[in-house]
Amino acid sequence: MRSSYLFTSESVSEGHPDKVADQISDAIVDLFLSKDPEARVACETLTTTQLVVLAGEIRGKGIMDEAGHWAPGVKDEIEATVRNVVKKIGYEQDSFHWEKLAFHNNLHPQSAHIAQGVDASGNKDEGAGDQGIMFGFACDETPDLMPATLYYSHKILERMAADRHSGAAPFLEPDTKSQVTLRFDNGKPAAATAIVVSSQHKPGYDTGAKEAELKAYVKKVVADVIPANLLSDETVYHINPTGSFEIGGPDGDAGLTGRKIIVDTYGGAAPHGGGAFSGKDPTKVDRSAAYITRYLAKNIVAAGLAKRCTIQLAYAIGVSAPLSLYVDTHGTGTVGDDKIEAAIKAIGKLGGLTPRGIRTHLGLNKPIYAKTAAYGHFGRKAEGDYFPWERTDLVADLKAALGQ
Repeated sequence: MRSSYLFTSESVSEGHPDKVADQISDAIVDLFLSKDPEARVACETLTTTQLVVLAGEIRGKGIMDEAGHWAPGVKDEIEATVRNVVKKIGYEQDSFHWEKLAFHNNLHPQSAHIAQGVDASGNKDEGAGDQGIMFGFACDETPDLMPATLYYSHKILERMAADRHSGAAPFLEPDTKSQVTLRFDNGKPAAATAIVVSSQHKPGYDTGAKEAELKAYVKKVVADVIPANLLSDETVYHINPTGSFEIGGPDGDAGLTGRKIIVDTYGGAAPHGGGAFSGKDPTKVDRSAAYITRYLAKNIVAAGLAKRCTIQLAYAIGVSAPLSLYVDTHGTGTVGDDKIEAAIKAIGKLGGLTPRGIRTHLGLNKPIYAKTAAYGHFGRKAEGDYFPWERTDLVADLKAALGQ
C-alpha cells in the first residue's frame, strides 16, 4: 500500500432522491418486520416528480397471503408510511410534496421457488436468500474505525440536516451532497486538500450577500466537523460550484433504491460485493452478511489484531453455510490472516456464519433499518437494538480463540 496519496469519498443527504428511495424501502421493511419478524421483503422504490412507486416481492403473516391478498388495513399503512418518510425528510415543494404526491403500490407475493430454497424445512436449515459475495472493512483512521474521507463526508451532511430541521439554517433544502479529499502521509490523514458541498437552497441564495451567507455557513460546518489540524489556507472549497441549486430532490433527478452503495459502505476505501442493502429483510445475505463482515472486521481492529482489515464471505442461494471466508489485514496484522480466519470459525456464538446464525447473533429480525438508510450503514453508534454490527463485544472471543 502506498504511504502518501490523495483519496476522496462522497456522501449524499437524506434528501437526495436515491436516499429518499432507500429510506422509503427500509421504512417498509420495518413496517413488515414489526408485524412478522420472519417477514420476507424485497422492496424497491422509485421517486420522481410528485410520484413514488413501490415494487418487489413480500411474504409475511398479517401482511399478504400467498395469493396476493392484503391483510385488512395494511395497504393504507404502507401509503401512510411512505408519506411520513417524505414528510420527515422535509419535502413540501410544489413538485414533490409528501401530501400531494401520487403513490403506486406494486408489491406482490414472493416467488414460491425462492421460498423453498430460503426457508428451513425438515433437516434443512434456512438457506441464503441469494448467491453473492459480501465485504466488510474497518481501519484505525477514525474513532469509529471508518475511512476518514467517508466519515467526514457523512458528518458534514448530518450537521447540515440537523441545522435545517432545527431552523438554524432555514435557507437549506433537503437535497445535499458532500465530498472530502484528504492527503495521506505514511498512511495517515494529514491534510484536507479539497471540500465539495452542493446544497439545494431557498430562492435567492445563489447571488450576492445571501450566497455569501450560505458559503460562510458551509465553511463553518466543515470547520466544526473536520479536525483543525487537517484544514489550512490551502484547503480548496467548492460550494455549489454550478451556481443555482433550487430544483432538487426527486423533482430534479429520479431516485432508485440501492444506487448509493458506496456511500452506504466504505466510500470506495474497500471492495463492495453482492448488492444493495435497503429494502431487504435480513434473510438476504446482501444485507446480513455485509453487516456481519463489518462486525468482524471492526472487532479485529478494535482488538489490536490489525490496523486495517477486509473480510469477504460468499454464499449460494438455498445453502446455509458460507462457501468461503477470507481475511486480509493488508500487512498490518499482528498474527497471520489464516489464524484470524481459523479464530472466527472457532467462535461458536457466530453460528457458523449461516444466515440464521448471523440474524440470531446480531438480532436482526427487528424493525431497526430505517435509521440505516441515510449517512451510512457503518460507523454509527450501537444503541439498544440499533446498529448491533457496530458493537465491539467480540474482542475477548477473538483473543481467546487466538490464545491471547
